[in-house]
Amino acid sequence: MAIDTSKVATSNSSAATPAKPGRAGAVATWADERLGLAGMAKKNLRKVFPDHWSFMLGEIALWSFVVLLLSGVFLTLWFTPSMSEIHYEGSYDQMRGIAMSEAMASTLGISFDVRGGLLMRQMHHWAAMLFIASMMIHLLRVFFTGAHRKPRELNWVIGSLLLLLGTLEGFTGYSLPDDLLSGTGVRAADGFMKSIPVVGSYMSFFLFGGEFPGDSIIPRLYIIHVLLIPGLLLALIAAHMLLLVYHKHTQWPGPGRTEENVVGFPMLPVYAAKAGGFFFIVFGVTALMGGLMQINPIWLYGPYDPSKVTAGSQPDWYMGWPDGALRIMPGWETHLFGNFTIAWNVFLPIIVLPGLMFTILMLLPFLEAWITGDKREHHLLQRPRNAPTRTALMVALMTFYGLLWMAGGNDIIAIKLNSSINTITYMLRFLVFVGPIIAFVITRRWCISLQRHDNEKLLHGYETGIIMRSPEGGYSEKHLPINPSAAYVLSARERDEVYTVEQETDENGIPAPASRAKALRAKLSTLWFADNVQAPTAAEIEAAHHHADHEHELQAALDGHAADGHQFDGHHSVEGDPLRGSDQH
Repeated sequence: MAIDTSKVATSNSSAATPAKPGRAGAVATWADERLGLAGMAKKNLRKVFPDHWSFMLGEIALWSFVVLLLSGVFLTLWFTPSMSEIHYEGSYDQMRGIAMSEAMASTLGISFDVRGGLLMRQMHHWAAMLFIASMMIHLLRVFFTGAHRKPRELNWVIGSLLLLLGTLEGFTGYSLPDDLLSGTGVRAADGFMKSIPVVGSYMSFFLFGGEFPGDSIIPRLYIIHVLLIPGLLLALIAAHMLLLVYHKHTQWPGPGRTEENVVGFPMLPVYAAKAGGFFFIVFGVTALMGGLMQINPIWLYGPYDPSKVTAGSQPDWYMGWPDGALRIMPGWETHLFGNFTIAWNVFLPIIVLPGLMFTILMLLPFLEAWITGDKREHHLLQRPRNAPTRTALMVALMTFYGLLWMAGGNDIIAIKLNSSINTITYMLRFLVFVGPIIAFVITRRWCISLQRHDNEKLLHGYETGIIMRSPEGGYSEKHLPINPSAAYVLSARERDEVYTVEQETDENGIPAPASRAKALRAKLSTLWFADNVQAPTAAEIEAAHHHADHEHELQAALDGHAADGHQFDGHHSVEGDPLRGSDQH
């Protein structure tokens, strides 16, 4: 094979001459000299990401949002956000000639007259469901594993805002077709706003451009849905990802993993290939759902008519919990000054409760840090059992959410179970207060029991199922040590440190009384860590292993020899070896 030696140095005194860069290289050099892109790209493209299935939950939310953007752009090409009344003359016979808004007619046109339109509509709707569901599960994973702790509190707040905005985006989206079901939801939203004391009627008037329903709500919801909230979502997702890169990814404890490093695969080529493949999986599953699973068949509901209400109407699942709170709330009202009414039965469950729940959600990392006094940075995750109170707190909130979500279908439950809707409503009123407390107690005790089990396994090994009998006649189960990797995972947790009030003294040496805030913080810290089982010390592990080695030496003499009742354990020959003391007949 011929070798091109034109670019090779011919002597020790003359250097090789590089070829002149091409146009692409020249442009890249020009940009790098002014923007410094090469160094930044080299650093970030080789950034290491840990590998664990639970980290994919956040990616499902990200790729679902991408599917939403792609399918949403397609739908905007044919959707008409207008409330002007026309007579439908499309291909769906049952609706032909019926008066409806242009928004409803264009949605029917997308569903029946645009090639692939119904598929894209249903993909868009299913992607919205997946987007919110995956954000919720991702949020739970982050909280249960302690990934919300310093320095990621701000990212937790951003994630909570993404969940809130995603919920509002979904509501504005399924309100756009102007069918009877979505119109009932918009009618309910009008009532929700009007329940706000003093300013509620003004807010409704400005949003609807007059009295409900007006002719402006669909165009305004359209702008909110395709421009305002997506812009905020894009900005928050970008900030979320930038903070993820800046703080580096959390990882599970394991050999070689510390608070100072990240063990995993680089962005290029491994992680980028995995992420790209996972996008196509999410896209493919969403496409299958859109093609095979019907959702929001507006042609069955018909156009919106303010004089009609859809029987058994329910919002999308992520709006079910405030709807459930509304259904089980007693009909409380306050009448002031003769003609001013405060509708507590609407204002509290729909306006106050969601605001309170999202506020609590965003404050959780800060409340935990204040109670525990933990100001350290954490990059290693915790197993949920190793933070019993935190885990139990979230399970209590999940129980509260689930019961309200169940209440959103109290009428359906009553029909399916042939029960009284009043009885179900009264039971749910009781359970939303008692259920979270029961769930908290059970979960906390469960986690503490699992902590004890882990310590027993770490100190004494795992249960083999082999029962040994001592010469004295006592029975014990044989334990064997767990492998080093499993032992590392069980032992790689910090011991809890309860916050205590440091007494300050004045110039006379008299202790100053602790402030109420510090005293409360100390009491809450004690309750937070109460009954937790601490990880064994190195000395305790060493002593347990020494004792286990001694037991193994004693048991080694019995290995291979059958004892009473052990002839049939599968490891010994039973021929000619009857049980001692048994009758030979």
